[in-house]
This record gives sequence, C-alpha cells and structure tokens, in this order.
Amino acid sequence: MSTMMIVASVLMAIGVGWSIGANDAANSMGTAVGSRVLTLRQAIVLIAVFGFLGAFLQGAHVSKTIGKGIVDMSALAAADASRVALTAMLGACLWVVAATYWKMPISTSHSIVGAVAGAGLALPGLPASEIQWGVLRGIFVCWLLTPAGAAVIGYILYIAMRWLYPRLVPRRYYRRTLRWLIILSGCYVAFSWGANDVANATGILMGAGVLSANVSVILGGAAIVVGIVTWGHKVIETIGSGIAQMVPLMAFTAQLASAINVHVYTVMGVPVSTSHSIVGAIFGIGLVQGMRVVNLRILREIVVCWVATPFTSGLLSFVVLKISVWLWPSLQ
Repeated sequence: MSTMMIVASVLMAIGVGWSIGANDAANSMGTAVGSRVLTLRQAIVLIAVFGFLGAFLQGAHVSKTIGKGIVDMSALAAADASRVALTAMLGACLWVVAATYWKMPISTSHSIVGAVAGAGLALPGLPASEIQWGVLRGIFVCWLLTPAGAAVIGYILYIAMRWLYPRLVPRRYYRRTLRWLIILSGCYVAFSWGANDVANATGILMGAGVLSANVSVILGGAAIVVGIVTWGHKVIETIGSGIAQMVPLMAFTAQLASAINVHVYTVMGVPVSTSHSIVGAIFGIGLVQGMRVVNLRILREIVVCWVATPFTSGLLSFVVLKISVWLWPSLQ
C-alpha cells in the first residue's frame, strides 16, 4: 500500500474515532449529569481518562472481530483492502456525525459493521460468500440481546438497590456514598465502552495490516478522547434527561447494569452497542418507577435510528466504493 493510501486510511480512522467519542460519550456519564451528580466538564474528563484506559488495556478483543471477522482484510490484495477500509470508515463516520448532530445516541458498532459489510459487497471480484454471514448473524443476535439484557439487569438491580441501599448505608452518609457509587460506576462504563468501541475506529486498519494492535488501540483511543472533549456534550443531554428523569440511585443502577452488560460482550470479542445498553438499562429502571417517567417519543426516535444505522452506513459505503471503482479503477 502506498504511503498516501496509508496516510488517508489513518486520517479516516481518526475521523471515525472522533465521531465515536462525540456520540458515545453520553453512554458513560450521561445519567450522572442528568441526575446532577457531576457537571458536564467533570464528566467529560472522567470519560476521556477511563475510555482511553479501556481502549488501551482491552481494546484488542473486539478489534480482531472488526478487522477479520466480517471481511478478512488480510486475505485481500493491498489495494482492495485499502479501498474497503477507506470507504467503510467514511460511510460509518458520515452516519455517526449526522446522528450526533441530531443528538441521537446510535450504535457506532452497528455503523462500522454495516459499513464493512456494504463495502465488501460492493468490491468487484469479491463473491458474497466471502462475507462472513455466520459472524454477522451472531453479531445481530447479540445486538438484539444487548438492550433487552441491560433492561432486565437494570430492572432487577434497581429493585434490589431500592431495598438494600437504605438498610446498608447510614442515613447521614446516604448522599455522599451514592455520589461516589455513581462516579465509580460511570468510570466502569467508560472503561468497558472504550474497550469495546475502539475497534470501530481502527480495527479495520489492524485487519488490513496497516497498523499493529497496540498502535491501533492507542490511535483510536486518542481520537475518541478528542471527540469526547470537542462534541461529546450533545448526546449527553439526550441520555441524561431525555429518556427518563433520573434520580441518583437510578443513575448508579443504570450505569452498573450497562457496564456489566457491555463488558461481558467485550471479553467475548463481540462488538455491541453501549448506546443500546445504557438506553436499555434506563428503560428497565424506568419500568420499576412506572411508564409515566419514560419519554416514549424520544425512545421511539432512538429505536428508529438504531434500526436504520447498519443499513444506512452499509448503503453509504456501498455507494462510495462503487463510485471510487468507477473513478479510480486501479487504486494504489
């Protein structure tokens, strides 16, 4: 692969990482901001630190799935691998940026998976059988289970916490202890999010052999941090108070349920959505309080964006790759 193509691929990966940080920052601390435990600035600093740690320490698990599990980039010719990598990242980035502008918490995992599949299908000479449909089916099943599992965990944990917390914590320490629990659980969400989502930025470059595993997670983690700091506030507003009005105990339980849910999938190497997980957890907890606290209009809009995400990013990357083949038949 030429130097120019490597530079273009790396810059595009940085763009994807930036868009991930901008959209998904809310998944870690949005509930803490919504319940007024943390200010927006405090939340952004903690997300940046622990999101980067998760990417650096455990980001390689899901990177392998993104890089080789859907379309085996290492098996393609260098020019084809670079073309798929560039167009997939562009398609994913465009959709994530648009959703962030609309303040919608979408799945960046869904976006990059759909974009890789779309680019692979558009690549001339690559039969559809080379797309790992079995892997895609497995990922799709996990996508369905992610919000449902988080809702169940959140529902059960919140019922338990409402009964246990007043009995375990002395009244005079109630608010202070709960504040620290919210902060710690938010850091756990940020860590598990960074570990799972860094692959969406640079996993495809690792699979194509452009970057090593260590370099890819460091670069992706740094790009995500920039996205958090510069534009992460937009979706935090939706997660923090748009879906349901959160009190501190609800915020802690939602974050803990979401973090547990995502971390399990991360260890398994499955790219899932922290957006789906935190929204599912908030919904499950909202059910305990009663449907009156859940904003069903916002929830419907989020679900529509969820469903549209893999298809939209896949279509974008499919069209972009076809155009690139027409304009530059021999990409080097």
